[in-house]
Amino acid sequence: MNDLRWSVSVCADGDRELTLDEIVELADAVATMEGVASGIGTHSYAAQIVVTAVDRGDALERGRAAFREAARTAGLPDWPVAHAEAIGEHEEIAAADLENYQ
Repeated sequence: MNDLRWSVSVCADGDRELTLDEIVELADAVATMEGVASGIGTHSYAAQIVVTAVDRGDALERGRAAFREAARTAGLPDWPVAHAEAIGEHEEIAAADLENYQ
């Protein structure tokens, strides 16, 4: 089976407020994965990145690993992942096609 493109969103929660500089570092770390980062002024940091994988489970595994590596690169605390989800590009296309026909 061919790998598909998946958009994976991952969020880690912690015990202190994050700064603009910290989230900018995370944004830089996920940029090569077509990623965006969030969390300025909150007690969590998050990213949405694109990975290739054969299925949702594989996408979540790869996305979590990439998120952890990006957080380490950005110098962020190793907080537990509170939420992760993945949506396949094929699912987004199918949903858009369905909307166009309704």
